[in-house]
Amino acid sequence: MTHPPKSSAAPPPAGPAGSAGIPAVPAQSGPPGAVAAAVPPAAPPARRTAFAEGAERVRAAATTEPGRLRVIGAVLALVVIAFGAVTAWQTSARSAAADDVLHRSQPLSSGAAGIYRSLADANTAASSGFLAGGQENASSRDRYEKDIRTAAAGLVTAAANAEPGSASETTIAGLNRLLPEYKGLIERARTYNRQGYPVGGAYLRYANEKMQKEMLPAAETLYTTENRRLDADYGDARPYPWAAIALGLLALAVLGWAQHRMYRRTNRVLNHGLVAASAVTAVALLWLVVGHMVARSGLDGSYDHGIRSLNVLHDARIASLKARGNENLSLVARGAETITVDGKPYDAYYYDFDKDMAVLGKGLSEAAGLADDQGGTAPVKAAEGNMAVWKQRHASARTEDENGNYQQALDQVIGAKGATGECFDSVDRNLARAIGHEQDEFRQSATDGRNAITGLPVGAAVLAVLGAAGAVAGVGRRLSEYR
Repeated sequence: MTHPPKSSAAPPPAGPAGSAGIPAVPAQSGPPGAVAAAVPPAAPPARRTAFAEGAERVRAAATTEPGRLRVIGAVLALVVIAFGAVTAWQTSARSAAADDVLHRSQPLSSGAAGIYRSLADANTAASSGFLAGGQENASSRDRYEKDIRTAAAGLVTAAANAEPGSASETTIAGLNRLLPEYKGLIERARTYNRQGYPVGGAYLRYANEKMQKEMLPAAETLYTTENRRLDADYGDARPYPWAAIALGLLALAVLGWAQHRMYRRTNRVLNHGLVAASAVTAVALLWLVVGHMVARSGLDGSYDHGIRSLNVLHDARIASLKARGNENLSLVARGAETITVDGKPYDAYYYDFDKDMAVLGKGLSEAAGLADDQGGTAPVKAAEGNMAVWKQRHASARTEDENGNYQQALDQVIGAKGATGECFDSVDRNLARAIGHEQDEFRQSATDGRNAITGLPVGAAVLAVLGAAGAVAGVGRRLSEYR
């Protein structure tokens, strides 16, 4: 029996189509006329913005040491320049406010007080001249005219510095309208008084009423407004420039970090450019802090030992003028004006005199406490002594008037010797001396405060530019080692 041969040989490998092996799959053909679908082209990549490309380049550069150094140099320069710019801005604003305190708001405040004082003194001089009648001396008349001229000039100055459309402008316009009316009433009172007509007293009382109820309140409002402006200028000049100080500390910290980083990488203790930048920044920061401390101290001193004392002294002087005017008018009215307080009748002018003297005494006591040297204390103490004598003489004159001894009372008020007028004049002179002394103290302290920061804005800007240049030069020296 014959068997086919057995073999374990592998089948022959596949060959190309038509050869022995696994037959190839024939190509599939589409229907007649069909066209192969076209493959769409790939979309182009999105265009990158210049900012994105720049950021990418910065990131790429920051991965190398030269790139990092360039970034550090730019940051150092930016921080130092920012410190100088903010310092110049803040100190310039404070220097301007300090200059306004010295040359604008305080003189205007003092001028407004002068307007009030001139009006009150003119009213006092007019009543004193009226009491003298036909015997009015030239000095009394000249004093009245001088006060009116001073008040008018003060109003012109105040109007020139008032904000258009402000309340101050309205107040000044009102005073300019009332001043001629008041003068007209005083002239009529004098004319009728010289002719012996009692109606002259009525005109004088009407003029006094216009002064007391319209003009002096308006002048006081102007004075208060100017004081608020002065306080606002102090408020702008005194605050510490915290933003500039913080930036200065940040600049020093960043410069210190940069130097420490270079030391760790190069083992070089000092980088001349960065050391110079640090030194310049430290000088600018020290100048800023110390200069502002000195300026603040000077401005505080000018306020505590100048403005506060001046305000109290001005109020005391005005109280003395009002008291003198009421003392005169009590004799002009001869009891025609009365007031009832707690069911008890009083002479209206004597009652107001007592109130004004109480204000004067309180003001002198406060001024004596605020005075910080003999030059300020001595005239205030002298005024207190004059006031004590004035009150004694006034009590005697009032007694004579209430007893019907009008001529004796008149002699004790406007007489040539031993009259209350002498005491009033002494009080006024001593208060004027005290005001002049405190004005000098204010001016000196305010000038010192302003001068402490006068050159700081420009100096800080220059030092910042030098510091930034030093930082860039220091980093550039390190960069040169990679070229």
